[in-house]
This record gives sequence, C-alpha cells and structure tokens, in this order.
Amino acid sequence: MDQQEVSTLGDASALTAVAVPGARTDSWTAFNPELELLTSRAWVEIDAAQLRENLRLLQARLSPNVEIWAVVKANAYGHGAQLVAPLLVAAGAKGLCVATLAEGIELRQTGLQAPILILGALNTWAELQQAMAARLEISLTRAEQIPLLRQVASWAGRPVPVHVNVDTGMTRLGIPWQEAAAVWGQICRIPELEICSLFSHFATADEPNSPAMAQQESRFAQVVEQIRQAGDPLPPLHLDNSAAALTRLHYSRVRLGLVLYGLSPAPHLQVPGLRPILRLKARLTHIQTVPAHTGVSYGHRYITRRPSRIATLAIGYADGIPRRLSGWLRGWVRGGLIQQVGTITMDQCMWDVTERPDIQVGDVVELLGPHLGSMGLSIQNWADQLGTIPYELLCGLSARLPRVLVNA
Repeated sequence: MDQQEVSTLGDASALTAVAVPGARTDSWTAFNPELELLTSRAWVEIDAAQLRENLRLLQARLSPNVEIWAVVKANAYGHGAQLVAPLLVAAGAKGLCVATLAEGIELRQTGLQAPILILGALNTWAELQQAMAARLEISLTRAEQIPLLRQVASWAGRPVPVHVNVDTGMTRLGIPWQEAAAVWGQICRIPELEICSLFSHFATADEPNSPAMAQQESRFAQVVEQIRQAGDPLPPLHLDNSAAALTRLHYSRVRLGLVLYGLSPAPHLQVPGLRPILRLKARLTHIQTVPAHTGVSYGHRYITRRPSRIATLAIGYADGIPRRLSGWLRGWVRGGLIQQVGTITMDQCMWDVTERPDIQVGDVVELLGPHLGSMGLSIQNWADQLGTIPYELLCGLSARLPRVLVNA
C-alpha cells in the first residue's frame, strides 16, 4: 500500500478503538481490515497531537511576527512528509522546505497550497520547468542560474519565485557572501524573477558558543547592510535552523526541522514539553523453544547458554534497524523489556523471551516510543551507540514501513 493510501487512514488510534471489546490491543484482533494489513508486520506511528503540541511550544518561544517554515525534506526526516506536512500547515506553519524537486512535486500532488521551497540546487531546463508547473519555489544558489531562470520565466509566462541562498560559511550551496549584495542588486532589476527571500544556513548552530556561527551571523548581517546602503529592497530574511532558533533569533522567518518532530538538536538545547512524535513497532511472528548451545541467526554469533525461548520479530536492517545494533537492541512488550539476540537480518531479528512466558505470537514490540524513551532508550541512545546522529537513523527508516497517524 502506498504512502497516499496510508495517509487516508486518518485516526489510526483505531488500533484500539475498533478492537474486539475486551481483547488485547497488542495482539492480532479484529481490526479494521485495511489497518490490520498495515500493522501486520512492522510500521511507524506518528502522533498528530504531539506534533501540533510541539509546533505550539515552538511558536510560543518566538516573537508573534516570526514565521515558521517547516522542513519536511527526506520524507519529513523519516516521519512521512505526506502525513505531517498538512498537519503542520493546518497548525500554523507558513511554508514548507524540501530538498529535491521530486519531494516538492509529491507534496503538491497531495493538494497542499502552502508555499514549498526547494532548498537544493536546480540547474537544468527540465527541472525548472517541472518546478514551475508544480508552483514550487526555487533556491538561487549561483549567479550562473539567472539566464536559465529568465528563459524558463518566459516559457511559463510568469516570474520564477526565487529565494536567494547566501553562502556565509557552510560551503555547500549559495552565492559567496562577498558577492551576494552585488548579485542581489542585479536580480532585483530582473522582472522575470520574483524575489521571495534572502537566506543562509548555519554550519555549527548546535555547538555552544561557536565562533564559526558568530562569523556567519556577521557575514549575513554585512550582506543585509550592503543591500540597505545600496537602496535595494529587502524581502523576508531567514538564517535560523532548529538549533539557532532555540538559542537566538534575528530575522522574520525560521526553518524548523528536527525540533518539530520532538527531538533536540543538541543536549544543551532542550525545550520543556517537546516530545518525539514517532513510534516504531513490529509484531512477533514466531516463537520456538531451543536447547542450550543452539546458534541463533547468521554466523551463530549468539549461542544460547540454557534452554531458551527465542522469538522472531518481523523487522530488520532493510527497514532501517542498523545491523550494528545486533545484540544491543531492546524492546518493550506487555509492560516489560526484552533483549535482542544474534545478528539482525534483512527482514527479521530474534529476541530472548525465556523469562517472559506471557509473550505470544502476534504481540507488538515497541522499538522506539514513549515506554522506551522514559527509560532513556531513545533514537538519541541509538545514535550514541552507533557514533552518529538521530537525523541519519530517522532518515534511514525504510519506505516499506507504513506511516500511520495516531491521535489525529
């Protein structure tokens, strides 16, 4: 079932609401058939109410005149862009940011009318044509794009909406800050371009007291002042990402990503009440009792020391569970923790439930969610174990995991 079909489910709290009266809601019961199929193996739940609460908490920290543009690139950091983007717009986000042309088109095809900014570079006629046809807004990342943008505007019969990206020190995309004011003066006089904003991006906003961040702020301020002195008009300005917006604020727009999904960009940047909106769950599909000295999974890197009850969970590294978490991962089922054992395989992984005779085939195991989070077993905990960041792990959650709204 594709993502758009998933998004039509609405309130997936029906996981409990339509269960057979008196039946356990963590085992196979008489669900809505469509929802039963979606949750028969492994899936991601998105808490719509908590997403709205996160946005409200962040809005309360900002000045009333500051716009929030929600960053929903990379499938909303793995959360399901087609689910969360409409919720964010309805809750007050003024625009959306994506990384690629395809991401923007997919969102527009859902019927969203909000502005959608493509943060990545578009350099070809075909890309720009498609962006204009989908009413997407473009990042101007280098002056060499201007002639092509003018040609596309003539083809479309209307100006191309552009946001001018200034490279103040990220060294990724953007017009060098030393040249930005001059380029701005040029494009302000080109009728084929509709200037929507001027922006830059921090490289070290998640580091406390970063000299590089201060330098980028100063460079962007210099560009703005040069434009003012030249008498050229200024559009909305934005520099702050999630981390920067939690520490300081300078301009009329912020681009928020990770914090919307309830995660802090750094340990020193916490917002009371902000909570993760994602829950990762899977079902147990097989349980067997084996003797002592039995090898489990590929390579037999785990050998039972006693007669053991081994359960198979229908999720693996193809779903985004890193193989390097083999033997470390823990889950929550029926009110308690269980331990993963053996090598995590592509589609499945095994768990020792010897001490849990209550556990049955069909039970749901929470791998990420509020029960584990309250014990410190969060996506940040996974990232620390692997020497990476939560962004990478969330974006790695496979597209084959259905995204289902709860508390909608």
